[in-house]
Formats: sequence, C-alpha cells, structure tokens
Amino acid sequence: MLFPVIADAQSFVISGKVRNDKGKPVKGASVSIDNTIDGATTDSTGSFEFTTEEKGMQLLVITEAGHEDLKTTITISGDLRKLELVMRKTNRLSEVVISAGAFEASNDRNKSVLSTLDIVTTAGANADVAKAIQTLPGTQQQGTQTGLFVRGGDASEAAVVVDGLVAQNAFFSGAPGVATRSRFSPFQFKGVSFSSGGYSARYGQALSSVLELNTLDMPDKTTVNVGFNMAGLYASGAKLWKKSALELSLSYNNLAPFYKLATTNVTYNKVPEGVNASGKYSWKPNKDGLVKLLVNASYFTSTTTVQDPDSVSSPLLFGLKSQTYYGTLSYRQLLRSKWTMYTALAYSHNQDKIDFNTSFSDFHFTNTDQRLQYRLETRYDWSARVGITAGTELQHFSFEKLIDSSGTQWKPAFAENAGALYAELEWKPSKLVAIRPGVRAEHSQLLAQTAIGPRLSMAVRAGTYGQFGLAGGVFYQNPDNLYLLSGYRPQMQYAVHSILNYQWSKQDRTLRMEIYYKDYQKLVRETMNAFNPSQYRNYVTGPVDNSGHGYAKGFELFWRDRKSVKNLDYWLSYSYIDTRRLYANYAAEATPTFISNHNLNLIGKYYIEKLQTQINATYSYASGRPYYNAANPEFLGDRTPDYHNLSMTVNYLTHIKKWFTVVYAGVDNMTNQHNIFGYRYSTDGKTRTEIKPALYRSFFVGVNFSLTEFNKDEL
Repeated sequence: MLFPVIADAQSFVISGKVRNDKGKPVKGASVSIDNTIDGATTDSTGSFEFTTEEKGMQLLVITEAGHEDLKTTITISGDLRKLELVMRKTNRLSEVVISAGAFEASNDRNKSVLSTLDIVTTAGANADVAKAIQTLPGTQQQGTQTGLFVRGGDASEAAVVVDGLVAQNAFFSGAPGVATRSRFSPFQFKGVSFSSGGYSARYGQALSSVLELNTLDMPDKTTVNVGFNMAGLYASGAKLWKKSALELSLSYNNLAPFYKLATTNVTYNKVPEGVNASGKYSWKPNKDGLVKLLVNASYFTSTTTVQDPDSVSSPLLFGLKSQTYYGTLSYRQLLRSKWTMYTALAYSHNQDKIDFNTSFSDFHFTNTDQRLQYRLETRYDWSARVGITAGTELQHFSFEKLIDSSGTQWKPAFAENAGALYAELEWKPSKLVAIRPGVRAEHSQLLAQTAIGPRLSMAVRAGTYGQFGLAGGVFYQNPDNLYLLSGYRPQMQYAVHSILNYQWSKQDRTLRMEIYYKDYQKLVRETMNAFNPSQYRNYVTGPVDNSGHGYAKGFELFWRDRKSVKNLDYWLSYSYIDTRRLYANYAAEATPTFISNHNLNLIGKYYIEKLQTQINATYSYASGRPYYNAANPEFLGDRTPDYHNLSMTVNYLTHIKKWFTVVYAGVDNMTNQHNIFGYRYSTDGKTRTEIKPALYRSFFVGVNFSLTEFNKDEL
C-alpha cells in the first residue's frame, strides 16, 4: 500500500460569536466548514473557536435545533477572528422525516433513537450490535438460534448490509443450539439503521428486514486503544494525516476464563478460541471525495458436546474450524453541486470444517461459500425538496457442501449470478409532507426469474412534535440454501408489507406506535415430507413447490425519556404479533416455533457524576413459544414457559496516567431464570428433553484503555 507524503500545512484560527435575531447568544450551535471535519460548538456566550488548514473561499455552516440553518461564505487567507453570525429563531415546524418501519442509530442525538454508545452500554447486549437491536420493537428474543428474527420472519429473512454491500457471514459460526454473536463492533460505525419492514428500494433479498451499517469515514484523531476481558485481549490504533488515515485492530479470543465462572448447559471439550485482524485505509483525494479500503480476517475453533438435534438420548460431539476473509473498496464523490456518486466492490470467503459423531455414524462437512458483489449508485438533488437516487447491483454467490459419511462422499453445490436495478424519488412538497416512491427489479440467473417490487414510504406532520407515517411494498427473496443445495429451483418467495405509524418527539422524549400487516406468498413448501422439527437438516427429498403462504400482523410501542430525571435515560419497547404460516415441512398452518406473541424490554441507564459511574439494567420478557409434541393433535399447539431475563452492567470511568480507562462488569440473567426455548421428544413420544440456551447466567469483566475520551455528555 502506498501512502501519500503530507507536507506540513499552515493552520488558521476561525473564531467569533453566534447570536439570534434578538441579539441573544445561541448556545450549542454547530459551526463548521462545509465538507470538512473542522469546526466547533458554541459555548454559553455563543462563542466558538477552531483551527483549519483550508484556504480560499469556503462555506461556513451553522446549525442549531431551535434556529434556521445559516450558511455564509468566508475567504480564508489568514486568521478570521470576531466573526458575528446571526441565526433566525424559527417558530415553524421542523421538516417531516420518513420513519415508518425504521429505527436510526447514529452519533447525532437530534436524529437518532439509539446511538452507538447506547448499543455499547445496553445491559445484556455484551456490545453486540444485533443483540442490542433485539431490545427494539418487532424482534424476538433468541437463546439457541443465531440471527435476527423480525416480525414473524426467521433469521434468513433479515439481511445485514455494510456500506451498501451484503455481509455474507454477519454472525460467527457455532454448534447446533448455541446462539452466536455478530462479527461487528459498534465503534466501527457512524450510523446504524434497523428497518423492521417497508425498507428502501436500495436493498432487496430480505422478506422481513434490513440492518444497515455504515462504517466511519475518517477517525477524529490519532489514537490507540488496548484492553482485556474474560474473552481475550485486543488492541487497535488509528493514525490520522491531513487527507488520509490508517486504522488497524487485532484481537485474540479465548473463552476459558468466561466459562469457568458460568455453569454451561453444553460441554466444551475445546473452548472457543481464535484471532481476528482488520485494517482500514481512508483517503480524501479531494475536498468532496472519500475512498475506503477495508480488509478483515478471522479464524476460530471449538469442540462442543451438545444434544443431537435428531435424538433425545444421544449426545453429539461437534468440532468446528471456521475461517472468514472479506474486503471492501468504496468511493464516494460529490460531483459538482447536485450530483453524488457512490461505487463499491466487495469479496467475502467463508469456510467451516465440521466434524461430528452420533450414535450411528461419523460425519465430516466442509461448507464453503463466496460472494463477489458490486454496487454503483448516483443521487441527484434537484432542489432542497426533491432528490432522486438510482443504482445497480451485481452479485456472484456460490455455496458448496462437501459431505463425508463413513467414507462415502457427495458434494452438493450451486452458484448464483444476480443483478438488480432500482430507483427512488424523495419529494417534500412542504415541511408537512414527505413522499418516497421507489421500484426495484431483481433478476436471478439460477432461478431464471425476474421480479419487480414497488415500494412507497411517506410521512405527514401532525402538530408541532408529531407525525404519521406510512410504508409498504413488495419484497422478494430466493429460496433457502437448503433447497438450492438439494437441487430444487423453486421461484422467489415474496411478502407484501403494509405499515402505519405515529411518532412524537420533544425535548429528548420519543414515542412511537406502529401497526403492520405482512402477507407471505409463494413460500417454499415440501409437499410430501413428514414434519421434522430439527432446525439443522442438511438435505431434503421429495417434491418442493411454491404453494406455501402465511401472514404476520401486530402492534408495537416504543417510549424513550432522557429528560424527566437528570442523568437518567430509559426506554420501553413492546411488541404484539399474531402470525401463522404453511411452509417448509409444516404439516399444517401454524405459528412458527421461534415466535413469542408478546415481547417486552425495559432498559434503564443512570450516570452518577460524582462516582464517574454508569449503571445499566435491562429486563426482557417474552411469552411462551410453540413447540412440537407428536401426542398433541393440534400441530405446534403446545407452548413453553414464559421467558424472563434481568441483566445489569456497571461502567466506571477513570484515568491511569494519560490513558482514559473504562472498567466494566456485567451479569446476564441475574435471577438465574431457567429459560426454555422448546422441547424434543423421542420417537415413541415417551421421553422429553428441554431445549436450553448454552448457559443460564453469566458474568463478564473487562478493562479498556484509550488515548481518546468518551464524550461524557452522551452517557
């Protein structure tokens, strides 16, 4: 990699005061040079000061929530001091923002429901992005399955997208019945957008939802971070130059200390152990352009004794060696004043070598998947109220499974070439109304099918602080890999989303209420196979068609309050869902086994200033979920006990010499509730065993050292 040689540049001081049109100082206004990171925030007297290396004519942008945005041109040839800037106080309504079905999470507290720091400090989430998202409405609590389960959909129906490109293996591989975490750290991202339905035409191949992650552009400063915890050691660093930056990270994970303090429901013959390395190079070729190159590699191993999914009486020794590599190269450029272009290329490769034995045979699997993808997107901002986005996606995806059973080998495989075209219009005829129609066309070479899905989102202002939102559309997805590996080529499945919501937001308080209906059509169904409750089937036989169908409907509530009590931040999310479907090898239409009709999350965070300590707590509840009992004539008619989980973490902020230090400790499932996620029955139906999480209660302790402090105002 070649690095540009950066010569020392002269810095200039920009300072002044910001007042409103009545002459009073404006506190907390953001003052910055457009398209740079140079800027400052005004203090209680309206004063600001910052340095910049920019020269010549520049656009100075001043924003503050209670005033109209101010943009003024300045010419920099030396220090500019005592600037007098006047903002007009606004009594007009703020512009309406489309929000139906979507939760935004970023570092902008004026626009987000959750921030990156919220994700890190949510008790029970263990700094896992996906686990923190499970505290939002529309999601299901999971203890034995990996992935996001959203509004009646299983994990395969939720796509994870990083910088506009599909994350091929967003979660770590694991043993059957052992849920794994996502591969991402929240601090990698400047923004997180979770759509529980009705998402943009920019994305496809997801019947239920999209979790969109956008990586940071340039680090704020040169810094170093190191830390250790009960799961391993890690170190990261960032070097910032004038127009480029290099970020590196390395971690070693060994869960032996963690499992010594926890009573597990599975036996680890070899505890999970591995390494992960990543690097990112960012470069600004010009004022309005940004190039990002990201590479990542990981290797993990483990050996676990778990319950055989196909037998209640036999244990299963499951050995796993997993290696993953991926890289992305992206380029964003503002062309002239109204055009923006974004292009990105990514390649990912994952291989899992699995050895396991049962009471009747030994099996050896080698699962290999690869994905090469390209995205080109342009946006044209006709005016402040009209914008058009259009783009294309090209993907090559392959999956191969080498199976060796007692010396007999076979190798099912498939390869897919897919393309998509999309366009989306954003139109705000006034500050009271926003409309976003779109359309997406997708083509599958493997299935020899082209599908067109229209989309529509809109919002209408209702009073000073509230708005109504509407979203819907048609969303397509290829059949599950299980059927493609078995040689079947059914058509794409699709779902029609209809969403109506109301959102009210004022002074750090947010209320959201949402109702939805999802109609599933052309789901893949095994028409002749007997029902098999195992989630880990490797092959299917018998006729397969698109005769499956289903529905999901429900109500969701979200309330967050950061205003009522100083230093207290809490939120509540509740979801009710009614869903049934006939698909896969289901014997009749029924509520799937991963569904709880009622889900409740209560999250609280309190910062004690004198002790520099934050206390976080999360309580989660879910009603019982269906499970298969052959003795019950009603298919999936039985229910597990209700789910309860109370978690707590404590974060202590201090300094060790020049290093900003965070000491954190947490307990998941403090009451040691023995949550059950289903039951397995023997062939004769006389023996029943519980489907348990890998562990009931866990403890976690760690320390992080950094040369850069958190903004305590965010805590």
